[in-house]
Amino acid sequence: MKTASVLAFAALALLAQDEKSALEKDPQGWEDLMPGKTLKGWRRVPIDPLAAKTVWSVSEDGKTLLIDGVHAKEMLLEETERGNGVFHVEWRFRKGEGPKPLYNGGVYVRTALDGKVWVQAQVAEQEKHPVCGDLFALMPGADKPAPFLQKSPSRAKPIGEWNTYEVTCKGKSISLWVNGATTVTWDGCEWPKGHLGLQAEFAFVEVRSLKYKPLP
Repeated sequence: MKTASVLAFAALALLAQDEKSALEKDPQGWEDLMPGKTLKGWRRVPIDPLAAKTVWSVSEDGKTLLIDGVHAKEMLLEETERGNGVFHVEWRFRKGEGPKPLYNGGVYVRTALDGKVWVQAQVAEQEKHPVCGDLFALMPGADKPAPFLQKSPSRAKPIGEWNTYEVTCKGKSISLWVNGATTVTWDGCEWPKGHLGLQAEFAFVEVRSLKYKPLP
């Protein structure tokens, strides 16, 4: 499968006026996916070998997922397979130490449970793309990810502040909404179902909301 022949990329101009999230527009019909303390219903999947330390944990009040991605690179995937729907994630980086702390992570949709095929909304504050608001995918049979970059400045809030992502899957279309605007839409996703998840990659990330709304 040749990447150039199957990908349809449409970069959307950032909206002059912020648009409300799907959750704000209609708070009915959403599932709360926040894991419990045992992470039942979720599975760690290696990118690099799984870290020996605790990477994924839940706060004492059960309201925040804590991701210690320092010296780790792996996925946490929900074991339920999902088709059309909206994945709502609220996250923030914890401020790092040192002259050049790494701020990286990701949000997954339509991902294989073994991690071999995936679609990722990038969570990163760095000088080069991909950055917050970019989307990329590893398709079946491909040897490297295909990028869908917004080619515009990151929409991320300052380090330590909360960001909101919504990834909408509808048929072959996947779009990413970040902090008030849709940043990218890809109309070439050939696989109709997959798993939702998060990526631990070098940084400490907190997640306070994981919600999902099925679409017809």
